[in-house]
Parts: sequence; C-alpha cells; structure tokens
Amino acid sequence: MAEMEMNVPEGWESNKLGAICKIKKGIQFNRIELSDAGMYPCINGGITPSGYSDLWNTEAETITISEGGNSCGFVNYLTSKFWSGGHCYSLLDLKKGIDKGFLYQALKGRESLIMDLRVGSGLPNIQQKAIKEFGLLVPKSAAEQRQIARILSKVDEAISQTEQLIAKYRRLKTGLMQDLLTKGIDAHGNIRSEETHAFKDSPLGRIPAEWEVSGFGNFILGIEGGKSLECPNIQAGANQFGIIKVSAINRKGFKAEENKVLLNEHLANEKYLINDGDFLISRANTLNLVGEVCIVEGKYRKLLLSDKSLRMTLNESKMLKYFAFHVLTQPYLRVQIETAATGSSASMKNISQASIEKLQIKYPTDVSEQGRIVEIIDKNQRFLETLTSGLAKLHAQKAGLMQDLLSGKVRVGQLIRETADV
Repeated sequence: MAEMEMNVPEGWESNKLGAICKIKKGIQFNRIELSDAGMYPCINGGITPSGYSDLWNTEAETITISEGGNSCGFVNYLTSKFWSGGHCYSLLDLKKGIDKGFLYQALKGRESLIMDLRVGSGLPNIQQKAIKEFGLLVPKSAAEQRQIARILSKVDEAISQTEQLIAKYRRLKTGLMQDLLTKGIDAHGNIRSEETHAFKDSPLGRIPAEWEVSGFGNFILGIEGGKSLECPNIQAGANQFGIIKVSAINRKGFKAEENKVLLNEHLANEKYLINDGDFLISRANTLNLVGEVCIVEGKYRKLLLSDKSLRMTLNESKMLKYFAFHVLTQPYLRVQIETAATGSSASMKNISQASIEKLQIKYPTDVSEQGRIVEIIDKNQRFLETLTSGLAKLHAQKAGLMQDLLSGKVRVGQLIRETADV
C-alpha cells in the first residue's frame, strides 16, 4: 500500500476497497436445490456457476470476488440477477464518484494480487478483512474512470467474440473431420451422403462405394522403436542428446521439449534420431493417450526415439501418412486402440506392434481423395490457428493497456492522441 501511495499519479487517489464499496458475503445454498434448468446462476467459489436456481439474492450488474476454493480471488462481473453463495463476495453500494466498470477493470487487472491474499492449505480462502484492506489507485475524475473502462471493455468484447468464434469453428471442424473421414468427398468437392451417392456395407458400418476397410498393417512398410536407456528426468541442452518422452507425441504437434537428457553420449545411436516428417505413435501411456500420434515438422539434431515410442513408415502410394494421422485420432480408432491396450496398471497401458497393424481403417482407395481430405482439414486448422494467434495478441494488448491505464502511467487523453496519430 505504501508503494502505491508513493506512486499516485496527479489527479488520482489511493483507496482501500472497503472504503469505496460494501463487501457482502453470500448465503450458502443446498446443492440439492441446484439444477441446469433454473433461471439464475448460483455463484460460489469457482470460475463458472455451481448450478442454476429460480431463486436469487443479488441484483444484476454486480462485481463479485470468489472467497474460497482453488479459484479464490477470481473477479467476475454478473450481468444478470444471481444467487450469491457462501464462498462469494459481492461488491455493493459503490461510493459516489466510483464507476462500476472501472472498478471491475481495476480489480481484474490486480486479480493475481487478490489471489495472493488466500490463506489455508486445505480449502484456501480470502478473509473479508483482507479484501477490505486491498488497495487500488482510482482517478478522481469519474469521466476518466468511464473512459478507461470503455477502452478496456472494448478489448474484452473483441476477446469474447474471438473466443466464441474459435469455439464455433472447433465444433465445425470436429463435425467436418468426422464427415470427411467417414464419407469422404467426391471429385466435385462435395461431401458424400447416402441420399446422393452410392454407399455399401462394411465391417465398420456404411461406407462410400469407392472406399474399403483394411487392417492398418497393409499400409505399413516398417515400424521401429527406440531403446530403453537410463536418463535423469532433466531436459537436454542444445548440444546434448535427449530421449523423447511419450508426452512429446501429441496430435497438436510434436513437443520437442518433452525429453530427458542422455548423459552418456556413447549410447546415442543415429538409427534412432528423430527426423523431419517422422510419423510417430506412442506405444505406452495412460489409456486415453496410448496410441497418440504426431508427425514431426522441423529438424531436431539430437533427439532420439525411446522404447515407448514407435516410428512408422507407410506405403504412401496406398495411404498418405497425413491421412493416416487424422484417421488415427478419430473416435472409432480410439475405441480399437483402447480395447487393444494391455497392462494391469491404470497409469500405464501398452499397445503392441501387432495390435497396431490389426487396427481396422476405412479409407478411400484413391490417394488423390485422401489428399483432398487432408487439404481441407489442414486449411480449417490453419484458420483456427490464425484466430488463436489473434486471440493471443488481443490478450497481450489488454495486458499492456491495463498496465498503462490502471496505473496512470498513460493517461486516457494521451492514449487517444497517440492512437489518432498512428
């Protein structure tokens, strides 16, 4: 607090939260009374509602701070009436001259510091006294508060819209992939359907007439695994050899940083070096991750296969590895992989090379159709990556604006002039 007082900008003042609003703890509700069909959210100690109810005890447009649980200190703004539970603080009766939108942004900008107020090891909580004593810098001018809140809320809106767009396209991508990898696309670029195209029965259900079902082994030219070498659980340095962990194999992309250093470089065998374009599958992992696949993109000079990872070489005149990669992530293949996995330990299951070769895959015999399917999937993935990159930039912009505007380092008028000059 003293540090804040020494750095109070001109026209601002230092306040304790308890001096500018009433901090009211909610009333615990009975979980039996909660449902998914109620009209009002029930806010307790988490980030999302604990449930819904037809009862409410707090008006809309209220700032809340989580009082207890792993998310205690989380700052939220409720736009509808809600039930404030026993692990929820509601900020009410704001002092005259305090803009609610500004107060929310100011608290959100210092959320990590609020979370640092937590005490207790079992169920952490934040004492009401600590919340009341929490310090904030506030412009004396309500107009300046409103301008700051308006600028930051616009970025919040852009973030929210982008997050919704990403969620929408992720759902569309999942449905599109399922259609492409079970129905395919014809020569005109249309996804097949039984209403407009010929289908036939197969051991895996109805498939297009141009498709077949086959064991994965019919497309594999070779499978090789690495060696079991004793390594400390320390990541390899730039000039050291590393053995990849099973966690390096991830469908979202090869995670080169997931490795263990091989201290005895004389044991490194170039035969097992990871290469650009390698098609990898995890031979051992937890049930939901055994059989995870990835295709390595990039050069990694000193990374080696482990005994729990396998490198597959396909006959790409029959099946493209990128098509196989997408197929092996599909639910009907995951069911086969998890069924074939063995091992008594719940934390580590194994799948044999023979079981991998026996996996039943539905596929178009025309490799050019496989290529068209991969191209569409990759195009959608690139679009999602563009949106995700844009979201990261918005978050960075918001963090920078909060640091500047909520400290008074950059005044609103100055920011508006700088923006106009760009």
